[in-house]
Amino acid sequence: MAMHDFAAATARPLPVIILADVSGSMTVDGKIENLNMAIKTMIASFAKESRLNAEIQVALVTFGGECASAHVPLTPAYQITEVQHLTASGGTPMGSAFEMVTAMVEDKTLIPSRAYRPTIVLISDGWPTDDWEAPFAALQQSERAKKAVRMAMAIGSDADKNMMKAFINDPETPVFEAHNSQDIVRFFRAVSMSVSNRSRSTTPNQITKIDFKNLPDDDELDLGDF
Repeated sequence: MAMHDFAAATARPLPVIILADVSGSMTVDGKIENLNMAIKTMIASFAKESRLNAEIQVALVTFGGECASAHVPLTPAYQITEVQHLTASGGTPMGSAFEMVTAMVEDKTLIPSRAYRPTIVLISDGWPTDDWEAPFAALQQSERAKKAVRMAMAIGSDADKNMMKAFINDPETPVFEAHNSQDIVRFFRAVSMSVSNRSRSTTPNQITKIDFKNLPDDDELDLGDF
């Protein structure tokens, strides 16, 4: 058996679940285009990681229109060869997304007990337009979701930052506020580095906090303001 086959067979899953707002407001100021680019770049970087200690798996749940959708079901990153382009329209059915991710996290056939703590990332530029309070409470009360690393990015000034702060399960972790296209890319780069570092570690369940307030700038990524 080749070394990479052995690694793939024994590595414990490290799930990354992205909840991405694809409502109509995301069509403004290039938000959806930059979100597409950032997500695809992140998945490509995960696909290159060694699977010796942990196998990064990615799910992309989108919410726009009437309900959420499993745009990419939970899949090992190295097996994701293409991500269908995200398009934005309709309302912001965030409650539907919360229901979907809670079911995903609680499904032990999908995320086995041997898996490392999942990373769950919420991205939105607005307020939920469906009945979201009960699904949100269920997510917060989920024992497995409590153990997950939860992060949130508010795009623009209209996002519900209070709800997104409640989504994060670490009181010391702020909601990352994206004010321009560069910020979206910087956020995903930080998430990528955090997950990749965990996958390379001998203790992937040990979390290193990201200092979102002091992420390095990259002049080449200055793509404009919202």
